[in-house]
Amino acid sequence: MQQHKGRLEVICGSMFSGKTEELIRRVRRAYYAHQHTQVFKSSLDNRYGAVTINSHSKQAVEAIAVEKPSDILAHLGQDTQVIAIDEVQFFDESIVSVCRQLVEKGIRVIVAGLDLDFRGEPFASMPTLLALAEQIDKLHAICAICGKEASHSQRLIGGSPAPYDAPIILVGADESYEARCRDCHEAPGRPF
Repeated sequence: MQQHKGRLEVICGSMFSGKTEELIRRVRRAYYAHQHTQVFKSSLDNRYGAVTINSHSKQAVEAIAVEKPSDILAHLGQDTQVIAIDEVQFFDESIVSVCRQLVEKGIRVIVAGLDLDFRGEPFASMPTLLALAEQIDKLHAICAICGKEASHSQRLIGGSPAPYDAPIILVGADESYEARCRDCHEAPGRPF
């Protein structure tokens, strides 16, 4: 008899679009269904504490902070049915292999992360995860400049857009970022 494989769900979008809130909603539904669920996050994301994932709207669930994707496999419980991973863009490309292994074990894998970096470029392994997913939900925020639907994360330095060649990863919230639509997003120095 063939073992049933799991599935990969990707929640993506800009900063302040509700990605973590949606991830938490799905985790809570899994809890209500009595499915053994484990939640992971990158140890880089310490904005709201080391042992929780938190939405900007103050929702939270317990999580295990890991340094690298293989640590997820090391913490995997025998009876785990659902794995949730927040801020997946912070992990190196081996996160793709880890997600595939989990799905092959019959686990429902839900990941949330930024699909575009602050420059407006595809972020880390997100394009590959999006291509492999059975379900994709792209969420949008509201543009801080014009009020239209926002799909970009604008990094700010001293209130001005960060230059294109600034470091890719800078963990922060509304003190360093705002949501912007394509028309209002700026990446000074972007090569076209």
